[in-house]
Amino acid sequence: MNTLKLLLVDDEALARARLRTLLADCAAPTAVVTAEAADAVQAMHALQHQSFDAVLLDIHMPGTDGMALAQAIAALPRPPAVVFVTAHSTHAVQAFELAAVDYLTKPVRLERLQQALQKVERLAQAGLAQQPEKAEETLIIQDRGRTERLPLSEVLYFKAELKYITVRTARRSYILDGSLNELEVRHAGQFMRIHRNALIARRAVRALEKHFDPEEGEGWAVRLNGIDELLAVSRRQLGAVREAIVA
Repeated sequence: MNTLKLLLVDDEALARARLRTLLADCAAPTAVVTAEAADAVQAMHALQHQSFDAVLLDIHMPGTDGMALAQAIAALPRPPAVVFVTAHSTHAVQAFELAAVDYLTKPVRLERLQQALQKVERLAQAGLAQQPEKAEETLIIQDRGRTERLPLSEVLYFKAELKYITVRTARRSYILDGSLNELEVRHAGQFMRIHRNALIARRAVRALEKHFDPEEGEGWAVRLNGIDELLAVSRRQLGAVREAIVA
């Protein structure tokens, strides 16, 4: 097999540097770090724009932790293998329940790192790292005293409103108690951020239009299939929305 392409995810730059040093000494197979991330949001951004054979993933990080990120990675169309690299040994059982390829404790020894990479290589060669067919994802919505499963495929956007998140479908809106950042990480394959307060379904993007906002002035907004509402796009996210339209 060719050299393995890796994504390093650890909030400590020194820890990432130590792993790069060890990886440079790995020979069978060889591996190269093609991207790094300090948190889950950066990691999912990298995973959306590059392909990797494996993710070397810390567990304890600010914001979304490594366990939740591993679940989000598993939901990607072509998920890379996950190797946990952590200072804590207490999460090993949970890690393997998430189908992690290996679980390394810091300080990582070269021999153990090499063994983990060999497992990644074997899985890739056998085609076992590909995602099995999954049941449709759903959101659990608490609505007027009843609990409802809402298929994620029906959601057009998530929008942060004060302490809650508005979940919009073509038929109606729901209220969800949660974090927009966590939704972005968990469902990065299906949804993209267009503004600090909004995520939209990639499949629903219809058009990008000039738009005047009373608070932000002249800018851009996105139109989605199924609803008439326009959603403001921040300058920072404009390029990603354009890419989604032409993809």
